[in-house]
Amino acid sequence: MNRVFNFSAGPSMLPLPVLEKAAAELVCYGESGMSVMEMSHRSPDYEAIIKKAEADLRKIMQIPDNYKVLFMQGGASTQFACVPMNLIKKTGKADYIVSGQFSGKAFKEAQKYGDVVCVATTKEDNFDHVPVVTKDMIRPDASYVHMCFNNTIYGTKFDYIPDTGDIPLVADMSSCIISEPVDVSKFGVIYAGAQKNMAPAGVTLVIVREDLLGNVLDCTPAMLDWQLMAENDSMYNTPPCYAIYVAGLVYEWIESIGGLDKMKEMNEKKANLLYDYLDSQDYYVAPVKKNSRSMMNVTFVTGDADLDKKFASEAAKAGLKNLKGHRSVGGMRASIYNAMPYEGVAKLVEFMKEFAKNNPKK
Repeated sequence: MNRVFNFSAGPSMLPLPVLEKAAAELVCYGESGMSVMEMSHRSPDYEAIIKKAEADLRKIMQIPDNYKVLFMQGGASTQFACVPMNLIKKTGKADYIVSGQFSGKAFKEAQKYGDVVCVATTKEDNFDHVPVVTKDMIRPDASYVHMCFNNTIYGTKFDYIPDTGDIPLVADMSSCIISEPVDVSKFGVIYAGAQKNMAPAGVTLVIVREDLLGNVLDCTPAMLDWQLMAENDSMYNTPPCYAIYVAGLVYEWIESIGGLDKMKEMNEKKANLLYDYLDSQDYYVAPVKKNSRSMMNVTFVTGDADLDKKFASEAAKAGLKNLKGHRSVGGMRASIYNAMPYEGVAKLVEFMKEFAKNNPKK
């Protein structure tokens, strides 16, 4: 088997034990006589799969009982509309923290549904750090406050949870979900596309406090109504069955290695290895301010677009795939999600050293 180290921002690596178990069960799951991909979502076998996936997620994230867990479709981008459709009706107002491209897209989408304002942004600094948000910046009659906790493209992450008082805080955690412990009770809603840390593309996780359900705008499609999804245990229609099954395997894997405390320890070790190297030299530049650095997405540049292009090309030949930075920022980006082993980051650092030695700047 000749697997590469895949640094893609998403879809991204899945843990090898998860892939191996999924492969072993691909043709026949348990005693069912069929693949999970062939099962009726109403069958006892599949109902057991989705219920166990939810139970395991609740356990590893310590999700309080007064929160619903929904497995939805449409990616996190669909939730950009779902959030205002389900929450803004209370006052018609919502406040957004814009810390990168995806929170900017969420802000733009929400403006279709009410009085929506940006209360903080670092756009003028090319999003090289996250905004400082204090309670007094938030409108007291906002229905909710929205943020993106980890910014995949720019490689930034909030090192604090904004204090929004009694106003529900909504967080897009697509690129950092289940990478470390998080106090779910500090959020009204957490949502995440699965394809970065949790499962193949196709399923979107929504964790929503029960008291926030049942207040949708009249224009809300049934498929985007969180309460309807909750009442039907995420099976109002056929859910993304196989992606949910793989997500369940990932939750099992995390529990088997020691839970989110251990996951955080492993992720910090990988990130520190890469950031420590970046801070020790001057060939590469890490543009993100230190207090906003992402543990999941590490961005860096040489300062020469041609060298950056050569770096990504030669790295791919060395088995270090998908290191090219997002088209909107250039440079390089190493996405080192849960499934990336320490060895992959160590190999990247060694490659970076060799590349710098063999490609002196003009």
